[in-house]
Amino acid sequence: MREARMSAIGKGLRRRGRLMAQAVSPPRRNPDADPGSGPAPDPSWTAPIAPRLVPSPVFVLSSVRSGSTLLRVLLNSHSRIRAPHEMHLRTLHVRLSRSFSADAMRELDLDRAELEHLLWDRVLHLELTRSGKDVIVDKTPPNTLIWPRLHRCWPDARFVLLLRHPGAVVASLTERRQDPNPAAVRAEVLDYAERLDEARTHLNPHVITYEDLTADPEGVTRGLCDRLGVDWEPAMLDYGAQDHGTFRPQLGDWSETIRSGRVRPARTATPGVELPPRLRELAKAWGYPEEDTPTP
Repeated sequence: MREARMSAIGKGLRRRGRLMAQAVSPPRRNPDADPGSGPAPDPSWTAPIAPRLVPSPVFVLSSVRSGSTLLRVLLNSHSRIRAPHEMHLRTLHVRLSRSFSADAMRELDLDRAELEHLLWDRVLHLELTRSGKDVIVDKTPPNTLIWPRLHRCWPDARFVLLLRHPGAVVASLTERRQDPNPAAVRAEVLDYAERLDEARTHLNPHVITYEDLTADPEGVTRGLCDRLGVDWEPAMLDYGAQDHGTFRPQLGDWSETIRSGRVRPARTATPGVELPPRLRELAKAWGYPEEDTPTP
């Protein structure tokens, strides 16, 4: 009885101590809760570029529906070139979740953009290491929309512009969409075309067209291999004999045409597909005959 009474007294004293501690001490913060207030990061400061594991990756800049998956599998069939599915690097982000996180990173000469660049670089390096090859190519079409940031991330990156007649892109995109909005399709194609023309003007890209690629795959891939500093290989043209991973939506083209394993002729600009003046202007600047570009 005496031992039971002493145990009960001890429990009561411990409980009383906890209550007193709670009364005088602030509650512990949840590290995942609201980060709280703190000095805002200096928006004028930009972190210097950190060393890259992959110093000169290759980026194919193109509009959607321009044959970038075909170019990918031809390049991926080379013994030295790894061209994986679309990696969508621009959607990979870093979150600094506490008020002091930015300060801590700044002490390391890093900001959020540079942290994301390090992440992107690590992803490319990991994929390249896994492949056992030494040249990596990313052909994600939306990269075209952020080409200045890619150039900032990798100052020594190499760029390939893959062009296709805007009229053919509009027709292909319209066919692929369910219940397409013609005005929205033309606006999307124009956005890509404007960014492509900016890259064509400001970078020193290797420019090819989807029409030339399908008409003369050997000649076009030979020229591209020369630009990338690798020997051309005949196996590149037999891409169906190689493993290129899964063909499915969001990772590239998944149509029967690409699954066939053969290079098929490109469809030319569809007669009757009307283009706004700016798209006609860009098509002409890219060397497409005016007769292939219907006017509205």
